Amino acid sequence: MNVVDLQKKLIAAAKAAPPGVGVPYAFEHRIMAHLRSAPAIDNWGTWAVGLWRASVPCVALMVGLSIWSAVTPDNAPTASATSTNGDISQQIERTVLAAAEQDQAADSTW
Repeated sequence: MNVVDLQKKLIAAAKAAPPGVGVPYAFEHRIMAHLRSAPAIDNWGTWAVGLWRASVPCVALMVGLSIWSAVTPDNAPTASATSTNGDISQQIERTVLAAAEQDQAADSTW
């Protein structure tokens, strides 16, 4: 089928059809005016609602973990932790001070 003939037939059929009475006069102007009068989306409000909804599970998780930590017994120190090195805080302090002492030893050679 020839495309030019098809185009002529479609244009003739469109011209022969009467305009529809289903769409009222100035319908597009009323729709556009209605869209312009719609409120803008509040991004900060959307974030606030989401964060408030997320706070409920966070508080529930916090309460659950607090109860769990209060109910479980304290762990007694094991033999390896109380051996010659002492408490973990003392081990950390020795490690930090050892690094500081190495820096001082390097400075003294200059």
